[in-house]
Amino acid sequence: MKLLEGKVAVVTGAARGIGKEIALKYASEGADIAFTDLVIDENGKKTEEEIAALGVRCKGYPSDASDFAATEAVVEEIKKDFGRIDVLVNNAGITMDGLMLRMTEKQWDKVISVNLKSAFNYIHAVLPIMMRQKSGSIINMASVVGVHGNAGQANYAASKAGLIALAKSIAQEVGSRGIRANAIAPGFIETAMTEALPAEVREEWASKIPLRRGGKVEDIANVATFLASDMAGYVTGQVIQVDGGMNM
Repeated sequence: MKLLEGKVAVVTGAARGIGKEIALKYASEGADIAFTDLVIDENGKKTEEEIAALGVRCKGYPSDASDFAATEAVVEEIKKDFGRIDVLVNNAGITMDGLMLRMTEKQWDKVISVNLKSAFNYIHAVLPIMMRQKSGSIINMASVVGVHGNAGQANYAASKAGLIALAKSIAQEVGSRGIRANAIAPGFIETAMTEALPAEVREEWASKIPLRRGGKVEDIANVATFLASDMAGYVTGQVIQVDGGMNM
């Protein structure tokens, strides 16, 4: 039997990138997938087709994760379409970097809203469903900068630290109902964005990592699959750093 057979997973911000990789991995392990993104464009449709090709049910939903009312509406739609929600991955996120002295209120508010408020929105919407089921796994996609901070990313680091504390708080609130909440803190992950960095910058990063390389999106997806599965049935309130040892 596959690890996630019979489960329904909701992954936010999953039309591309790490969210897409998690959704694909979940589907390969038997989960039906509902994913969201700001718009379901050509990339989103392609993601939908790739996931469905793995033999599971899949639907992409256009939705602004930072909008409370829109989130309540899309979760209700997902519940009608799929019947249940077993896993929630709060992956939606953006960066708007800048030193604090130059950071605008808009840069601060936007990152906090998309990265942190969106997780509140989705957890608030799915908890009644999971509580009726007496089971569920909530996974917040944080970052190592949410653990140790990073110059020029005060807004992003604060949002990611908030996701960690949010997961720990939810774990305490609803553990007695069979619901688990954890956070994943990726380190330097090789994506299209990091590939665009100069080679010397990437080499400098790698030199600071004990495993001497950047992570793969598959590394994140593998940990997310473990946390979503019953194998992690006694794991809650934890932050798992997937960073090659860079932040011990």
